[in-house]
Amino acid sequence: MKIVGISACPAGLAHTPMAAKALQKAGVKLGYDVKIEQQGSLGQVDKISQAEADAADFVLLATDQKVIGLERFEGKPQLRVNISTCIKAPEAVLKKCVQAVEQRQ
Repeated sequence: MKIVGISACPAGLAHTPMAAKALQKAGVKLGYDVKIEQQGSLGQVDKISQAEADAADFVLLATDQKVIGLERFEGKPQLRVNISTCIKAPEAVLKKCVQAVEQRQ
């Protein structure tokens, strides 16, 4: 399962990288390929390419605010989750993503 996503919080200094790291770590534990782009005060960190977006099974938006570059993910199933939830329960969030993909098939 390939999951890409974006984490973003208003300041982009603490929660943004914390969520990205938690989700990627949970992905390794669960056996999923997870890449999370961070959008914040440093701009776009670990930017997801169009090729990576095209290869993804699912898009996770760990944010409560507007993010840039969503056109890369057009046509892909998406889930928007509060960034705090991604920090507190990253495995549960990823499992929910996988469940959503499996229900579409």
